[in-house]
Amino acid sequence: MSHTVHPYSHRLVVLRDWKSRWFGTRGKYQEYLKADIILREFLQKKLRGSQVDSVEMERGENYYKIIIKTAKPGVVIGRNGEMAAKLKEEIIKRLTKNNIALPKEIKIEVEEVRSPESKAAIVGEMIAEGLEKRLPFMRVIRQALEKITSNRDVLGAKITISGRLGGAEMARVETVKKGRLPLQTLRADIDFAREKAHLPYGDIGIKVWIFKGEVFADKRRNNSHK
Repeated sequence: MSHTVHPYSHRLVVLRDWKSRWFGTRGKYQEYLKADIILREFLQKKLRGSQVDSVEMERGENYYKIIIKTAKPGVVIGRNGEMAAKLKEEIIKRLTKNNIALPKEIKIEVEEVRSPESKAAIVGEMIAEGLEKRLPFMRVIRQALEKITSNRDVLGAKITISGRLGGAEMARVETVKKGRLPLQTLRADIDFAREKAHLPYGDIGIKVWIFKGEVFADKRRNNSHK
């Protein structure tokens, strides 16, 4: 039987980097991992609707850095940095509530994502918003596919939704696809994300794959020198 592999983890080291970057000493690994999981889940719920692509963590001896990549940095930062300051306070509360030792310094960095239509996590969130507004599901996913493929960098995309589509009694799966999607090729730059649309009659699962071309060793080397 075939096995489904997550496109991100499948390309770790080859094309992708870890989303949590730190070295866990003996006795600290569990605590660091627990902190990352709790905060990532909290931030994904808290910042829903802010078009967040990813949340990354970095640790040093004296600092804990949280990098939020979003298409709407102004919404996350707020006027004069008010929202970012509140977010930092809530992160400290979460850590103390779960009995996790606070680092000396907590930094929050917000990075702007260019061309959000080519990011799977943001597209998944946009589809979820459309479904939660009770728009026709086929129209929502086809419009999303058109937005993705209209981007120059994108060579192919696929969107799958599953659940009680349109409020039907029987759950089913609908898929739309356009262009190429070489899932087995390690050098293929494929962005993948899962999302859920919360509806009165149950959740609808959303999966988005976006293919942005193949990355070769010489290109990776050139990008690392920039």
